[in-house]
Amino acid sequence: MSRINLLLLQVLVAVVSIALWHVLTTYPIFGKLLLPPFFFSNPVDVAAQIVAWFSSGVIWKHLWVTLIESILAFVLGSIGGVLVGFWFARQPRVAAVFDPYVKMVNALPRVVLAPIFALWLGLGIWSKVALGFTLVFFIVFFNVYQGVKEVSPTVLANARMLGMSERQLMRHVYWPSALSWMFSSLHTAVGFAVVGAVVGEYLGAAAGLGYLIQQAEGVFDVAGVFAGMFVLAAFVIVIDTVVSLIEKRLLIWRPAVGDARP
Repeated sequence: MSRINLLLLQVLVAVVSIALWHVLTTYPIFGKLLLPPFFFSNPVDVAAQIVAWFSSGVIWKHLWVTLIESILAFVLGSIGGVLVGFWFARQPRVAAVFDPYVKMVNALPRVVLAPIFALWLGLGIWSKVALGFTLVFFIVFFNVYQGVKEVSPTVLANARMLGMSERQLMRHVYWPSALSWMFSSLHTAVGFAVVGAVVGEYLGAAAGLGYLIQQAEGVFDVAGVFAGMFVLAAFVIVIDTVVSLIEKRLLIWRPAVGDARP
């Protein structure tokens, strides 16, 4: 399927979904609205709210705050996950010692940690960054750890026979093996970085998309809640697109899926 056809189908899904939403919240079926506007709003009101936010400029401050929190959580969590993942994969004894503790911390509900981070770090951006960090770190860590462990023993043996040093093995064998796993995790980590920032804002903040949604929910402004969620969805798509562009640049050596070579 060509890229244009794929894009058209994706747009078609969005158009059909929004049209169905409009019909079910506007036109009675068998004398009754299947989706009451009080609970589900409607596309026209949501679009009007989004336009009002951008035309007045009020949304930019909130977008900027959430962007900074998400980027910091994403970058710090990714760097930490990569470094610790490599270390654990290359040091099996260390990994065995810390394995139950890593699983224990990863199993903690992040919503429970949010108030603790707010208590420790205040209601500024760093409590949101800390929450996003805990989400991103473990996703990247487990993927990098697995990627390094998946290196073929045959490839390693051949590389050592050719006289590669540990630094050369890291650069030419371990790192390329982990890179695909790492970028696979980064696409998920982008969403979780934003989730951490928005959840933290929702629980306590003075700015951000989560704060905006929480304020709309507090006055039963359903259109505002849906508008915040649509802006948030578009926000995540833009960031994920940037990650995809970086991935294509760094993984240019990797053959495309289905690329048959003799």
